[in-house]
This record gives sequence, C-alpha cells and structure tokens, in this order.
Amino acid sequence: MKDQVKNPSVLSMVRYHFVFCPRYRRKVFLIDGLETRFKELVTQICAQNGIDILDMECRADYCHLFVSAPPDLGPADIMRLIKRQTGPALKREYLRGKCPQLWTRGYLVSTAANMPDELVTRYVSSQKTRGG
Repeated sequence: MKDQVKNPSVLSMVRYHFVFCPRYRRKVFLIDGLETRFKELVTQICAQNGIDILDMECRADYCHLFVSAPPDLGPADIMRLIKRQTGPALKREYLRGKCPQLWTRGYLVSTAANMPDELVTRYVSSQKTRGG
C-alpha cells in the first residue's frame, strides 16, 4: 500500500490531524507572504524527518495539518519540530519583534482521519479565552 511507511523492521500507517493556533489568536496568516513561507518551512521540516504531508490548510488564525508519520515520532515530537523551527523564522522574517512568542503551547491532535467538526470548533473557539 502507498500509505504505509516502511523501514527494514516496521510496516506502519500512523496518521495525525493537528489543529494549532498562533498565540492570542493573532491573524498572522493574513500577513502577505507569511502563509506561503510557513508552508515552505513545514514542508522542509517534514521532508527532513520522514513525515508525509497529506493536507495542510491555514485560516486567518489557525492551521490544520494532516500527516503520515514514522512510528517513532509521536504527535508531541511533530508539533515540537514544527513550532520550534517555524516560530523564530516567521517572527524574524515577518513579525519583527511584534510578539514574544508566535505559537500557543497547546494543539489539538486526532489519530482519526474524520474528526467531528464540533471538536475542532470547540478547540479553536477556546483559544480566544486561553491567552496563550
């Protein structure tokens, strides 16, 4: 199967659906060029770590990312890689010190391909009141 990840001793199909937001729900993806650069960076990070991007979509103040990952990378590892590498680069290139930290610590992750819309909506809405 095309969707399976192979190495000499493991055959796996591990998929994660992430939803994550900028800190304070800033509408950073409306900044000219930022979304394109973000997607370039995420694509590079994923390629370097053996992660296949199945889908990636950004809205004004949040991002959906659907990936197929090797079994030795958990969801926390994937988010850590993406947030730690994209945050400083995007701040340096586009935000120029306008915010101390780009991403919230939290994120929503599901291992199911079809996550209920209510769950995503509730998570994204809750970010307005969390403050980081």
